[in-house]
Amino acid sequence: MGEFELIHKYFATAPCAQGGEGIALGIGDDCALLALPPGEQLAISTDTLVAGVHFADPCDPFLLGQRSLAVAVSDLAAMGANPLAFTLALTTPTVDADWLQRYAQGLNAMAQRCDVGLVGGDTTRGPLSLTLSVFGRIPAGRR
Repeated sequence: MGEFELIHKYFATAPCAQGGEGIALGIGDDCALLALPPGEQLAISTDTLVAGVHFADPCDPFLLGQRSLAVAVSDLAAMGANPLAFTLALTTPTVDADWLQRYAQGLNAMAQRCDVGLVGGDTTRGPLSLTLSVFGRIPAGRR
């Protein structure tokens, strides 16, 4: 399975990747476009989780999907920012359809719970690691 097929099958069709308020252009292009109303700033945070360092390997991919996004979104909450969007850079040693399906389901469940949209990312082959960048909105001058 190629990169674009993998992205489409497991991530681009997920409800969390269908855009929403503040997302002018989401997943599927060279980059995403976010729209902030006047008087707001963009809060950005990135977290990487590596198998065997930040989580047990193997582990439940559904729970890992939830955890990987929750860890990143919590940084926005710490700043008082409202979640807007996130990207996912996913590195896996193989294309395991069952693992990808369960991970994507957990990620989507947490994205819907946090009301945050998946707007892009990257996939590569290598040791299992997950890098999520989250973007949030905060009133200008609040921090």
